[in-house]
Amino acid sequence: MSTVPEPSIFTKIINREIPANIVYEDDIVIAFLTIEPVNVGHTLIVPKKPFVNLLDGDEDVLGHMVAVAKKVGTALIANSYATGINLIMNNGSDADQEVFHAHMHVVPRKKDDGSFTKPTHVKPTPEETTAVVQNLKSTLG
Repeated sequence: MSTVPEPSIFTKIINREIPANIVYEDDIVIAFLTIEPVNVGHTLIVPKKPFVNLLDGDEDVLGHMVAVAKKVGTALIANSYATGINLIMNNGSDADQEVFHAHMHVVPRKKDDGSFTKPTHVKPTPEETTAVVQNLKSTLG
């Protein structure tokens, strides 16, 4: 997997080539309101140095993204845009990633907002569970 994606719409926002509603910025990330919000205040946290997604991202940058998401979430709640938040990061096209420049969604939520439905759950057999545990332990070391 490539660690430097093609220039994206996020790169254009970072470079101020297109406008965005920026709510936070530092040397590592930029945070701005998405143009397709789930709820008012829906914010994207985007690293300035592009990488494709979580799976090839620098761990320090990823940790900083979470720290900034916490700040944004706290601000959303403090300003009554939310009573809770969801953090979402789609990683790969099969996980619905559309822009291949890593980004994390901070989605403001309120009780009964109807924004998301609960997912259906699979029921793995005991054998499948055992195989998954063994395989992951082996791979993770």
